[in-house]
Amino acid sequence: MSPTKARCGLLFLAFMVALSGPAAVAQNLDQGKPASKLFAEGCASCHRSARGLAKGRFHLTLYLFLQKHYSSGSSSAWALTSYLESIDSGKRVAAKPQAASAASRSSMRPPAPVPAR
Repeated sequence: MSPTKARCGLLFLAFMVALSGPAAVAQNLDQGKPASKLFAEGCASCHRSARGLAKGRFHLTLYLFLQKHYSSGSSSAWALTSYLESIDSGKRVAAKPQAASAASRSSMRPPAPVPAR
């Protein structure tokens, strides 16, 4: 092999190594999103609400099912699992009734003047 062919071969090899250098790293687009948003983006097209989706399922099997079929990673599958179970167990914060807050505001008014006889 001649020295010029060896140099061309080495140059070609160096070029190929430079092109294959840093591989592109995949990004998890669901990372950092709240579970309610994950449900709205991925599940709400088929399911009207999250209520009842985790009912009667074990935590681990629901997690594995979501990880395999519906989520982009283990962290989003875990978040969705916890969200669905919290909806079914009723751990949500209840909203204040409007009637009670209206009654408390009306009791704060000063008394009306008594008409003279």
